[in-house]
Amino acid sequence: MNYTYIVECADGTLYCGWTNDLDKRIADHNAGKGAKYTKPRLPVKLVYYETADTKEEAMSREWHIKRLSRKEKLRLIQGKKDR
Repeated sequence: MNYTYIVECADGTLYCGWTNDLDKRIADHNAGKGAKYTKPRLPVKLVYYETADTKEEAMSREWHIKRLSRKEKLRLIQGKKDR
């Protein structure tokens, strides 16, 4: 299983990525082993994820989410919570 995810950093910013092991990736981010962007903004909290059958699908979805505005990302996150 592959995942596209959004974490909220300690400073309130959002970071989007993809992985095939969501629990490990979040733990890596919080151990300072994640992306350069999140390292100085610890801790991070998982606020959204979606599954994909292939790595390519997850990466494509990450690409699209990264191009959303903050407002659009927050709407996406809220929509998932409302389900």
